This record gives sequence, structure tokens and C-alpha cells, in this order.
Amino acid sequence: MATILLIHGPNLNLLGEREPDIYGTATLADYVQTVTDCAANAGFGVEHMQTNHEGVIVDAIHAARGRVQAIIINAGAFTHYAWSIHDALATFTGPIIEVHISDPMTREPWRHLSVIAPVASQTIAGLGLLGYEQAVAAIVRQIG
Repeated sequence: MATILLIHGPNLNLLGEREPDIYGTATLADYVQTVTDCAANAGFGVEHMQTNHEGVIVDAIHAARGRVQAIIINAGAFTHYAWSIHDALATFTGPIIEVHISDPMTREPWRHLSVIAPVASQTIAGLGLLGYEQAVAAIVRQIG
């Protein structure tokens, strides 16, 4: 069975509690379940990890090479400056879908730069749970 690695970065463990006016009330578990259900319906498995530590994400991407077929990543604040994550993703050969719950382009100027986007197959932003469903659909389209 093909596997998708779902990566969540810093502070996303606080979804449902943190700034619900921006991120809504869905929890991290809700996001993981949404991806798991959508992926299962398409015949994919999901591995999930969340960390507040940049190097842990880099290590997870390295470990995914040759083992999983696609990555969905919401790197949180690392999106805007973590070139080490960019470099790690650049070594991954499958589809990479960057996803954001809110739309960074409508928020503070420092959120407008994504160092993930140049190595991502696609970026989906501002759609909450629906964005994660679309990320799975994009992977299915790309690798069937």
C-alpha cells in the first residue's frame, strides 16, 4: 500500500485551542483523521508526525526517502525561514503538497514568504480541513 507522510510543524499540536478565530476549532486529531479517511478511500496509508523541532522534521523527511510515496506538510512557522526543511524536501522524489489552514498571504507580511513552495508540487492555503482533503486528492491525481 502506498503511504503518505503527513507532517505538522510547531504549535499545530494546539489546534482547536490556539487562535480559533484564525485556525478554527478543529483539532490536530481532526486534521489527521480527515487525511487518514481520504487517503484510505483512495487506497493509501498515512503516517503522521507533529513536532515543534525543525531537525525532527528534517530527519523524518530523510527517513521517508524511498519508503513513502508522498508528503503533505504544514510546516507552521518553519514555512517562512527553515531552509533546512526546504533542502530536505528537495531530496524527496515524490509529490510534496504544502498545506496551510489559514492563508498566509492575507496575514502578516513576514508570513508571505514560503521556503517550502519552491520544492512543493502544489500549495493549498486558506481552506482549513478542505485543504487537507484537496492535498490527498492532488496526490492521488499525481501518483494514482
